[in-house]
Amino acid sequence: MLSLAIALTAAAIAAPLPAWAQTGSENLAPDTDETLQSSAAVVKLTELEKQETTVKLFGTAGGDPAMNGLYTYIAFFGSPADGWSVFKIGDFLDYSVVAEAPGQVTLELNESTMDDASGEIGSRTRRVKLSWKPGADDAPPASVLVTPLP
Repeated sequence: MLSLAIALTAAAIAAPLPAWAQTGSENLAPDTDETLQSSAAVVKLTELEKQETTVKLFGTAGGDPAMNGLYTYIAFFGSPADGWSVFKIGDFLDYSVVAEAPGQVTLELNESTMDDASGEIGSRTRRVKLSWKPGADDAPPASVLVTPLP
C-alpha cells in the first residue's frame, strides 16, 4: 500500500503545473460551456451514503431568497451514457438529512410561509420521507414517493 501511495505522489509531482503556477499569474477567460450555467447555480450538495447506487440531494439558487429560493432535488445516477435522473422535491429555505436507509431518506425542511389574509411572512419546519425502488439492473427509479411525516 505504501508503494501505491509513493507512486501516486510521484505521479502528482510529475504532473505539469498550470501556467499560473509556473509564471506566477495568468488571465482567465470565462468558460463558455453552457452546461456550466446550471452547475454554477448549485448552492448545496448532499451525497447519500447508504444507497446501493449513486444518489444525491442538491439545491439550486433561484426565486426570492427571502421566500424560500432553494430549489431542492434528488438525483440518481444511471450510467455515463444516460446521466442523472433528477426529481424536484420543492422550494425551501433549507433542508437537512435526518435519517437515511437504502431506498429512503428523511428530510427536515425549513420554509417560509405567507399568511394570505395578513400578508405576514412566517416560517415552519416539517419532515418528509422520500422513498423509491430502483429500476431493473439498478437503473434509477421511475418515481419517488414523498410522504409527509407527523
